[in-house]
Amino acid sequence: MLLPPVESAQYASAQITAFAKAHRITRSMGYTGVCWDNAMAESFFATLKTEFYHRRVWPSKNKASKEVGAWIEDRCNRRRRHTSLGQVSPVDFELQYSNQNAVFAKAA
Repeated sequence: MLLPPVESAQYASAQITAFAKAHRITRSMGYTGVCWDNAMAESFFATLKTEFYHRRVWPSKNKASKEVGAWIEDRCNRRRRHTSLGQVSPVDFELQYSNQNAVFAKAA
């Protein structure tokens, strides 16, 4: 499936809207002026750039990609506490959730 070139259409344009509809693609998009619909993603990328990416010199895109992935897995998923998860890491949150479900399944 080919998408129109980025420079030829904006994400909310009639051209992109028609393309998405024709290909049965559901786009994730908030309303204009709603400041919080992308706040978590913007916060994540700001943290990534400030704490990790801009502090290093990357010899190649491949190396940068691998190191960013490793940083996300280690720092964000395993060690960083998230306010949206009750001050636990995503890995700990998932473990708590799966343990809770196991207890409920055992009780049923």
